Amino acid sequence: STMFLVGLSGGIASGKSTVVAVLRELGCAVIDADVIARQVVQPHSKAHQQILQHFGTEILLENGEINREALGDIIFSQPEKRRLLNSITHPEILKEMLKQVLKYFVLGYRYVILDIPLLFETRGLARFMKYTVLVYCDPPTQLLRLMKRSGLGVAEAEARISSQLPLEEKRKWATHVIDNSGDRESTRRQVLRLHARLEDSLDFLWARLALGTALAGFGGLVFLLIRHFVS
Repeated sequence: STMFLVGLSGGIASGKSTVVAVLRELGCAVIDADVIARQVVQPHSKAHQQILQHFGTEILLENGEINREALGDIIFSQPEKRRLLNSITHPEILKEMLKQVLKYFVLGYRYVILDIPLLFETRGLARFMKYTVLVYCDPPTQLLRLMKRSGLGVAEAEARISSQLPLEEKRKWATHVIDNSGDRESTRRQVLRLHARLEDSLDFLWARLALGTALAGFGGLVFLLIRHFVS
């Protein structure tokens, strides 16, 4: 059996969720890194209990979930607390990601998509991916979509976009680009072409999933996921 990894990313309001929805409709294996980062700290989980032991119950919301804003204020102003949180969450996130990749490997999938918002910011993570895919849209479209979606004014929307790595910069690093500047049908056709190409690929990436290599390489990803989780 052969299988390889495909890293998928985008930018705020670029339409990554639209692309992921089409990929799921096609039956593709998609691992959502954001979802995993949230799952591993849910109430009654091992990481949740350890976080409470070290950070106290004042970081909890009324429903028992962790208040991401409160936790973020602590870890980004106190480096030692950030390292402590990382030591709690990193193993759990890594374990779940590898478990899901192995599951799809056993099931015989041709490729697995890792939906990682900060894929291109992590730089070194890309070496684990055979291909990297960017969901792109032109800047004016991105701005208008964000304003419409979030009810923001121009200045506030521009500030949020500028806080991220520009899509034009990410585009230079991606092996494939899905241009989501047009309508949904245009995007869907691009996703279908990409899926067909990936299904026909003969590339083999199992060796890159060796546990030792993964443990060394996913550290940067996990830290950025935590930053994304608490922001």
